[in-house]
Amino acid sequence: MHTSLMEITARPATVFVKGSGAWLYDSDGKAYLDFIQGWAVNCLGHSPDPLVAAITEQAGKLINPSPAFYNQPMLDLAAALTAGAGLERIFFANSGAEANEGAIKLARKWGSLHRDGAYEIITMAQGFHGRTLATMAASGKDGWDQLFEPKVPGFPKVPFSDLAAVEAAINGNTAAVMLEPVQGEAGVIDGSDDYLLGLRALTEAHGILLIADEIQTGMGRTGKMFACAHTGITPDIMTLGKGLGGGVPLAALLAREDVCCFEHGDQGGTFNGNPLMTAAGLAVWKELSKPGFLEDVVTAGEHLTKGLETFSANHGFGAVRGRGLLRALDLKEAIAGDIAARAMEAGLLLNAPRPDSLRFMPALNVSHEEIGQMLGILDRVVD
Repeated sequence: MHTSLMEITARPATVFVKGSGAWLYDSDGKAYLDFIQGWAVNCLGHSPDPLVAAITEQAGKLINPSPAFYNQPMLDLAAALTAGAGLERIFFANSGAEANEGAIKLARKWGSLHRDGAYEIITMAQGFHGRTLATMAASGKDGWDQLFEPKVPGFPKVPFSDLAAVEAAINGNTAAVMLEPVQGEAGVIDGSDDYLLGLRALTEAHGILLIADEIQTGMGRTGKMFACAHTGITPDIMTLGKGLGGGVPLAALLAREDVCCFEHGDQGGTFNGNPLMTAAGLAVWKELSKPGFLEDVVTAGEHLTKGLETFSANHGFGAVRGRGLLRALDLKEAIAGDIAARAMEAGLLLNAPRPDSLRFMPALNVSHEEIGQMLGILDRVVD
């Protein structure tokens, strides 16, 4: 298909025109069971009633008064998120990359003030933090080390889940350690509880910051509101995105009070914290906070895992990785892209983050019946 869009990825010719819950519909009326959901963005599915109602109501009141002024949805969502995360301050952004860029700036500013100019942030091999110049430099994605030279310096990489390697990399220039609790783009690689607890203790012992990139894992995706909650640790800085807006562009940078050292003019953004987006985020927060919601995510995640394990055993594939409703299946060979393409033809949307892995990111309110439908289609595709 010829379009005026800049070529930045391989897109199928399909044009989607409508979505409802777990389903997407294209311009020919064909239905697709969506287990990508905008890369874990549509946490309540497509066009959920609470989100549509919140956006519609807010659009009729106030859309954007300027980030130089307070608005009520901004204040309400800020209060909810900071209380939930156990962090005192928040800055709203438009994308996960922008939130991570803000986290990098904040850690460097803090290092300049409190650690004699320290600016390095230790990050993880195969980690992913975004596509700005700084967040690409912070990421450990294969091949990115040769792109867009000269690089933003100051991001030494260590292997994920290797506590000794982190400790060996800490020096006088180190301001922070930054990681995803579960590496999503790497194929859903879960950091163990012991590793995260060890990182928290290690960073505290060395007087440096711990930055948790919860862009993909936050907002209930792993079965708790934030993945760090599985261990009970509180990072010094946390970033949120994807599911936070339920489908609209909304992200956030949260931090401890004593870490917040931006001066006026250091950080900002034209659309940041506007009431239309924060009203959407508040609607998402209220839904995820309802009694039993996160418990249902855990149950659905277990159901999905058991189904994938049976499917894998039947076809000779490998292990199922991840937590909650962020899961991946190891295919043990480079066929993920082919399976995902054939699945789309059969009406199922799946993601292949690596050549040998399929990733499953359904809506958090996905039903057991829809999980069964997905497994049935996938089984037929592989057969």
